[in-house]
Amino acid sequence: MASSAVITASTLSTSVSKLGGVIGVVAGFLAVVLLIFFAAGRATGRLQRPLGIVIFLGPAVVLLLVGLVAPAIRTMYLSLYGAPYKNASFVGLDNYKWAFTDPDEQGVLLNTLLWIVVTPVVSTGLGLLIALAVDRMRSQTVVKSLIFMPMAISFVGAGVVWKFVYDYKAPNQPQTGLLSQIVMWLGWDNPPHWMLSHPLNTFLLIVVLIWIQTGFAMVLLAAAIKAIPDDIIEAARVDGAHGFRLLRSVQIPMVRATLVVVFTTVMIATLKIFDIVRTMTGGNFKTDVLANDMYDQTFSLFNYGRGSALAVIIFIGVLPLMAYNIAQLRKERATR
Repeated sequence: MASSAVITASTLSTSVSKLGGVIGVVAGFLAVVLLIFFAAGRATGRLQRPLGIVIFLGPAVVLLLVGLVAPAIRTMYLSLYGAPYKNASFVGLDNYKWAFTDPDEQGVLLNTLLWIVVTPVVSTGLGLLIALAVDRMRSQTVVKSLIFMPMAISFVGAGVVWKFVYDYKAPNQPQTGLLSQIVMWLGWDNPPHWMLSHPLNTFLLIVVLIWIQTGFAMVLLAAAIKAIPDDIIEAARVDGAHGFRLLRSVQIPMVRATLVVVFTTVMIATLKIFDIVRTMTGGNFKTDVLANDMYDQTFSLFNYGRGSALAVIIFIGVLPLMAYNIAQLRKERATR
């Protein structure tokens, strides 16, 4: 009892000490911020504008350098070295050569390419179709809420949910997997083990991300469709545009900028996908993707060089998508 009390007191003392340290750091930060704003308020004349720029942009620039630029440079540096982490030898571009020539890595790249081709196209297409269908309904809120609800679930949570959906049991046993039970009701007596069947398992994993991202696409596209002036729609209908012709000639061109933003945003999220694969298969059974392989190389195999090379490949893949997205947003603002 005495030793238990001593341990409890020691733990409490450590917790209080850490809490005090956190409070001290926060108080110090607030004091520095208040001091800076006080100095900015007292500044006059020529110093006022430069000081204001430094105060408001300085913290953002520092955080950008510390949180993004410096880690990116260090990752690129590490990608040029081999394993192990300490005393690693310089290998140049060998890690990148391995990423594109190793047969297993080529399979990973192919899987990743499949993800970034299928997911944005299907998610954006379904989002647009649902947005058009919901636009004609009276009780839109309920339908939109149900379809958007998966966005509130984390990728890990979604992976756990769908792992139960794809759960496999022998046909002579009670089924716990929803998909197996449905196909057996439809007459498929001996369905496959869904997560072991390649390439079916990759497409089934892609379905999970489509389920999540469709709600995101629907909300943005529904808002864009609502923003189309009624006069334009009525004029097009007077000219004989109905149904698919109205969609192709009027509605899609009017929401083109939003379509591009949704498509590129979903593609960026897909390129970085990690949680779903990690939760449902761990990258096994030929379902691995770049982000999950990067994690395995870095934190399971402790090959920081190869892991960093894969991180750089993902980073380079995201950059043109981000640049294109920003260019489209600037073009849209210029036309307004």
